[in-house]
Amino acid sequence: MSVTQRKTKEEVVENLHDVAREMYKRMAKGEAPTMTLPVRTKNNIGFDNKLGVFKYGSKRSIRDATSLGSARQLLRALHIIEFIEEMIGNQKSSTLREMYYISEGWGHGKFGSQNESNNLAEDLEIVTKCLREDFKLRPEEDGARMIGNLTLNERNRRGEWMRINARDDVGDSGYGVPYNVESEKIELIEHDIDFIMAIETGGMFDRLVENGFDEDYRCGLLHLKGQPARSTRRIMKRMNEEWNLPIIVFLDGDPWSFRIFASIAYGAIKTAHISEYLATPSAQYLGITADDIEAYDLPSDKLSSKDVEALKAELSDPRFADGWWQEQIQMMLSLDKKAEQQSLAKYGLDFVTDTYLPEKLAEIGLGN
Repeated sequence: MSVTQRKTKEEVVENLHDVAREMYKRMAKGEAPTMTLPVRTKNNIGFDNKLGVFKYGSKRSIRDATSLGSARQLLRALHIIEFIEEMIGNQKSSTLREMYYISEGWGHGKFGSQNESNNLAEDLEIVTKCLREDFKLRPEEDGARMIGNLTLNERNRRGEWMRINARDDVGDSGYGVPYNVESEKIELIEHDIDFIMAIETGGMFDRLVENGFDEDYRCGLLHLKGQPARSTRRIMKRMNEEWNLPIIVFLDGDPWSFRIFASIAYGAIKTAHISEYLATPSAQYLGITADDIEAYDLPSDKLSSKDVEALKAELSDPRFADGWWQEQIQMMLSLDKKAEQQSLAKYGLDFVTDTYLPEKLAEIGLGN
């Protein structure tokens, strides 16, 4: 069963029990309990030609109870399994942060940091082929903001469906995307737009909303809030597949923004086990590009040593193997410059909507 196939409550509980059952069987034989996981590093990620995304390869690591640290991790996994089963049974949910604090009562299973608890929750996703949403675990941060002439149904906490148009029924801040955007929570109804533009910064999102760009160019605007949440990537994928809408990505021109695009289009290392569930391989990078810095003579900053290190790492990252990306990364290194979206304001507040974006969209066959 694929991780992208949503599980019933009973299936989720049974898959979690399988993890505990395997540990028990090994202990019953007098052997150390184990948990087998894919190696979660860049070296174990390969391109899946069928899916068009990057996924974990065949390398595996075995976590066993032969050391105190590994034994504690297995104990923590059992505590989480019990916690998730309790939430499912009581129809409750928890933030990842709340789960971290709840572990204070788990004795030797207590986590030392939230990063440890987050990683173990992801491990259980991989082992059980379930999703975090199936576990009733949600992130602390919310998802994207979205505005445009598109209509959806959202099920509220009382179980009632609310029909919402992301242009007419919301304020200038747009529609707030919830952490769960699957069909049991969100139904995509209809739209009258030609594409979705995903935008990195809140300032640029607000500029485009204020200038009416969504109406003038028949598009949906989506604020990524930096590195996009899982729900943000998932709603983009759903709109791309169910509505056949192109996803256009407008980011800052720096190595970290390049990685944001890569996570949208091809997946990220942390979530490589569900890349086909989150990634949109047809997404297109619009800008800011390295050649934009020169072509538009944009105000820029010198690359930091960390920027240079990140760009050089991207040259060997399989997500940037395409010739165009190799050229852009090499050009940025050569220029020794990076630029923000807001640098376009050099030419006035309307330049981005009147000149830059129309020119860039025309290059890829979109826009008026």
